[in-house]
Amino acid sequence: MAQPHMEYVDLEARVAGLMPRARAELAELVAFRSVADPRLFPREECDRAAEWVRSHFAELGFADARLVKTSDGSSAVIGSRPCANPGAPTVLLYAHYDVQPPLDEAAWRTPPFQLTDSGSRWYGRGSADCKGNIIMHLTALRALDDDIPVNLKLVVEGSEEQGTGGLEDLVVASPGVLRADAILVCDTGNAAVGRPAATVSLRGMVNVVVTVEALSSELHSGMFGGAAPDALAALVHILATLRDREGNTTVTGVPGGQTWSGEQYPTDQFRFDAGVPDGIAVLGSGAVSDMLWARPALTILGIDCPPVVGSTAAITPRAAARLNLRIPPGTDPDEAEAALVAHLHAAAPWGVRVSVEPEAKGPPFSASQAGPAYQALAAAMAEAYGTPITTLGQGGSIPLCATLADTYPDAEIVLIGVEEPRSLIHAPNESVSPAEIAAMARTEAVFLRRYAKLFDTA
Repeated sequence: MAQPHMEYVDLEARVAGLMPRARAELAELVAFRSVADPRLFPREECDRAAEWVRSHFAELGFADARLVKTSDGSSAVIGSRPCANPGAPTVLLYAHYDVQPPLDEAAWRTPPFQLTDSGSRWYGRGSADCKGNIIMHLTALRALDDDIPVNLKLVVEGSEEQGTGGLEDLVVASPGVLRADAILVCDTGNAAVGRPAATVSLRGMVNVVVTVEALSSELHSGMFGGAAPDALAALVHILATLRDREGNTTVTGVPGGQTWSGEQYPTDQFRFDAGVPDGIAVLGSGAVSDMLWARPALTILGIDCPPVVGSTAAITPRAAARLNLRIPPGTDPDEAEAALVAHLHAAAPWGVRVSVEPEAKGPPFSASQAGPAYQALAAAMAEAYGTPITTLGQGGSIPLCATLADTYPDAEIVLIGVEEPRSLIHAPNESVSPAEIAAMARTEAVFLRRYAKLFDTA
């Protein structure tokens, strides 16, 4: 392998010297309980996180960094940093400061909103998704210091995890604000620690709440059970039709037999990464990569029904479930939503009343691998990691990507980030590898230099 250029060796040393600051700042960010759901945490937590992000990028030359209120009530951090090079391209840096709720705090081995070192990783909610990527941006720009050869734009949103579309509305309403030649959407990650990747496919999503009503009030199960319709049993029957015995999603009208042609995800590795115990099956009739990145997946996110503790001998008159349907590229979200709603109604037994409330939806996305930004990124990753780039799909959804592609058809959208399977994003015990923050900061810094040279006509 060729020896790294001295310019890169110097950059590597700068990033290494910045890592103690990166750790300290990530600890400050993780401490904000910035869940964008005021029913769970005060909105002030998101406001404080947004201001932290604004002030730190303002210190790095984003003189106009500001908080912009979006249609869903969240604040996006928006700013720009022009460079002196004539004809230099513009690169938009993206991340989000809102996080998922901690879920069952008793399942955490460390406090969810306190960054904690354990082994070779840093634990805390948002450490990888997506506050680690904010720190990666800051570290890359500090490593370059004043030698940033491109025009930069910045957007760090505050409601990505809620899927309520505030930033998407802002992009459509004010397209000039975020227009760029290349957009680094830093909310994905690598195949493994030390194995760099770009995400080239995102599943879209449809969220609905289905409610079943069978009786006007609770009834004693001893007196009426067996003849009186049970709303909870009816809901269970409906939900059972959404998967077959192998675990394949079976929503009528949503195709489910596609295959993935990119990087494969070995079953044994997936079992380890996902913590699937021996004796429990990995779901689906296709390869893991097919199930994660090329096929639909229906998940039951929650059920409203009497809890076990405190339940009585009564027939449930009303029950509800929140459902999440992930859809691969090639599937239209409006059509998928209509198919899901129709399926839920058709599957209802006993004439029970079913209502379906759509919550949110976002289209799937496919990224190009043919443009100069992708080629510059591939070279930067190879230099930063010492190994070639690979490509991944993403089971998760980033609805913003489709909006950006529609609004800026000439822009290249590249999806990267500090996450990898061991990060356990959205789950208890989320963590990030500091080695990935450092390597991705080097990647971003090298990318900005390489990309600028493609536009250098001097």
